[in-house]
Amino acid sequence: MNCLGIESTAHTFGCGIVSFDGKVLANVKDTFTTEKGGMIPSDLSKHHESVKDDILVKALKSANLSMKDINLISFSAAPGMAPSMMVGLRFAKELAMKHNLPLVGVNHSIAHLSIGDLITGAKDPVYLYVSGPNTQVIAFAGGRFRVFGETLDLGLGNMLDKFAREIGLGFPGGPKVEQLAHGKYVELPYGVKGMDVSFAGMLTKALRFFKQGVSKEDLCFSLQETSFAMLAEVAERAMAHVDKKELLLIGGVAANKRLCQMLNIMCEERNAKFFAVPLEFSGDQGAMIAWQGVLQKNDVINPEKADIHPYERIDEVEVTWK
Repeated sequence: MNCLGIESTAHTFGCGIVSFDGKVLANVKDTFTTEKGGMIPSDLSKHHESVKDDILVKALKSANLSMKDINLISFSAAPGMAPSMMVGLRFAKELAMKHNLPLVGVNHSIAHLSIGDLITGAKDPVYLYVSGPNTQVIAFAGGRFRVFGETLDLGLGNMLDKFAREIGLGFPGGPKVEQLAHGKYVELPYGVKGMDVSFAGMLTKALRFFKQGVSKEDLCFSLQETSFAMLAEVAERAMAHVDKKELLLIGGVAANKRLCQMLNIMCEERNAKFFAVPLEFSGDQGAMIAWQGVLQKNDVINPEKADIHPYERIDEVEVTWK
């Protein structure tokens, strides 16, 4: 029994295939990039439309399967950018009706948590979810996922992307900032407010420094050191509050080696375990949507009534599979 997962919430279109017993059989994607500027929604949807059929073919070939071997289709129904999500929705509905397969819509953010559990073996962690638009500290408690802290303005990934775009590094900016982060530290606003974080002031100050002639290397280094220290602080406080001994870093920014290093040091000092989703599963991809579809295989919807929910929060979702 296999599930095909379709991801299209933002800059990435992906198709993943996961067996019902949790074996990742294929995970193929294509990501929209630019040399200058950021994401324009209409350009994203055009990109996804142009690659979707090829990505599906590659995923089936990678798994050595055909659509006859697929038993369930899942798609990212929330949250995300509506123009991008509509491409995935239409594609999933088309395939479900053409091949007479059950269809499930899943929450993209929760899928990040679930694939993290599957791949790393974490049992009951505090999740640090850090992607483009998302920066949240999450734990499962009281029958649903609870958000213990989050960004008050920009997600960390978006902040890094905005900074990179403004200084001419292009998109996505996070990996390029990481490559340049080997300068001297310059003081930036440290935006921890209780359990929440704020990155807008840090971004404004960094861009002001850049216009004053501070080097890209110094600013990239300082942005990482300051923002990552903020995340380590709120993650540690959440672990203490809910008395959990595991921390799982998920989302696209989980690929950053310096962030992983800082969080691992914090966990070692607490005699706790640190897990980070491997690079293949840290960013947006179809395998996480497929695995979440497996977990929610009983939540089948009528393809003709399937829809997207661009603003659905992770703590609004009724958990039926734990």
